[in-house]
Amino acid sequence: MSTEDKPFFDDPNAALREIAQNPAAYAHYLADFHRVVLDMAAKLEVLQRETRVHCRGTRVEGDKRGQAFLRSFPVEKSLSDVIKHLKGVTSGLEKSAHKRHAHDEKVKEVKKQRKEKALLKGWKNNPPLQAAPENPGQQGAQSSSMGYGGPTSIYDLDRRESA
Repeated sequence: MSTEDKPFFDDPNAALREIAQNPAAYAHYLADFHRVVLDMAAKLEVLQRETRVHCRGTRVEGDKRGQAFLRSFPVEKSLSDVIKHLKGVTSGLEKSAHKRHAHDEKVKEVKKQRKEKALLKGWKNNPPLQAAPENPGQQGAQSSSMGYGGPTSIYDLDRRESA
């Protein structure tokens, strides 16, 4: 079979592979699923309400009080379980999109940290030459940053700048 006979998309997962590689496309794709699942959940909630009204209202000759409710309970429970699982799916889709974005941010951060680490290692092995620090006479002038040599309380200021 030659290459001309093959269909354009021979690999059905090629599109999903492209989406997985791009965080924005990934989030957009999951948002589409999220919308569908939310729409399904909303429709199932309406169906649940209508089923509850119908099943609880269906009475059989000779029923005692509460027997219609007990008969409808398994139907209501199964539908409410489905809705609960759909809500879990929606939260899972949201988490997945956020974690995919966080993964990309972390990859960028790791690249940046490794670059900085390589620079520090290079400086450690071959430090740049530094000129001797200048120490201008500070007899009459007050330094703007006292640092560790400055007064420790306001009583040690000796008519200097006030706090």
